[in-house]
Amino acid sequence: MNLKLILDIAFSLLRARWSQTLVAAIGVTFSITMFIALLSFMSGLNDLLDGLMLNRTPHVLLYNEIKPALRQPVQRSLKYQNSYHFISSIRPSKSLPQIHNSIAIIEALHHDKRVHGVAPKVFVQVFYNVGTVHLTGEINGISPADENKLFSFADYVTEGNYMDLNIIPNSIILGKGAAETMLIARGDAVEVTTVRGDRLRLKVVGFFQSGISQIDKLQSYVSVATAQKLLGEPSNYITDIQLKLHDMKQAPFLAKEFENRYDLDALDIQTANSQFETGSFVRTIISYAVGITLLVVAGFGIYNILNMMIYEKMDSIAILKATGFSGKDVKLIFLAISLSIGVFGGITGLIFGFGLSELIDQMPFETASLPTVKTYPIHYDPFFYLIGGVFSVVTTYLAGSFPARKASKVDPVEIIRGK
Repeated sequence: MNLKLILDIAFSLLRARWSQTLVAAIGVTFSITMFIALLSFMSGLNDLLDGLMLNRTPHVLLYNEIKPALRQPVQRSLKYQNSYHFISSIRPSKSLPQIHNSIAIIEALHHDKRVHGVAPKVFVQVFYNVGTVHLTGEINGISPADENKLFSFADYVTEGNYMDLNIIPNSIILGKGAAETMLIARGDAVEVTTVRGDRLRLKVVGFFQSGISQIDKLQSYVSVATAQKLLGEPSNYITDIQLKLHDMKQAPFLAKEFENRYDLDALDIQTANSQFETGSFVRTIISYAVGITLLVVAGFGIYNILNMMIYEKMDSIAILKATGFSGKDVKLIFLAISLSIGVFGGITGLIFGFGLSELIDQMPFETASLPTVKTYPIHYDPFFYLIGGVFSVVTTYLAGSFPARKASKVDPVEIIRGK
């Protein structure tokens, strides 16, 4: 049968029941719109949360954990190899969490083509002292330029210039939560005390805010030189070496390699943030589930409308089959009706979904915990639009195939006799 004629008949039936057709198309449009907007927002939210946590986390962290050796010195001696060793639980006395030969290790890592960047760090546990207020805290001695290059440090400094750590001696960028607790303003001084009792007075040149309150109440930043001065250690004293890789997926493998090569402890980003990645995955799954549920519901609406159309158009179907239309032709007519609704509703939904995403993207986002985030996070991924378009066509095709098959099996003789 002529395909053009089949399409003309399908569109005639659509126009005859334009109100029901419009309702079905609106259902598909609404489903696709919400599917696109929901996934774009949730994906953007995941990117934002990943940025807050993962961008501030090195792909591989090298450090020197203080722990007793698995084999004590006496056990390594050939003289006492066959002797019974009853000494156990030997504790380190004056060991420091220092990475020995750190300068050579950093230089070697800079020349490793798999490593994107290296940032040294000196970790210091301290007490913040202002008047009668005493807080437990952590100070990270960093190289500001390296920290900003690898971890976008400037994005988290809400007041002041991060490069002041190198310019102004004995300066500190204080965590926002700690500053609020101690009622400290920019330009004030804070006295910090190490666990060994060493004290140093530091000038507050800025505030740091990560968006995670527990971190902002503890962590502050000084230059590597200031941290070494605070501890009374030489210029080669480094406690951590932070690495960013070209390929983050290689982190577990390279952590093991560097751990064995440099005789250090290593922590990769997957191990450090396994629970966080699980949360992002669960949020994505929920978003897909909600969006697909909307499309399935719209499909049931199309199924019901086509079923009603078949019952109301039994006479027309019988006449078509009596005039030479085959069951296959009748099936194609109702499939064309279903796909027309799906294609029109899908395209309109994609357009509206993009428009709604743009609208959300322009809305102001203001929260005290995330001052650097000014708008709602939206991720414009073409893959979402591809999924929405394909699924709208597939859903409407399946919704229309069952009524179309029923229409193709209508016996025109029984319909005419029934009249």
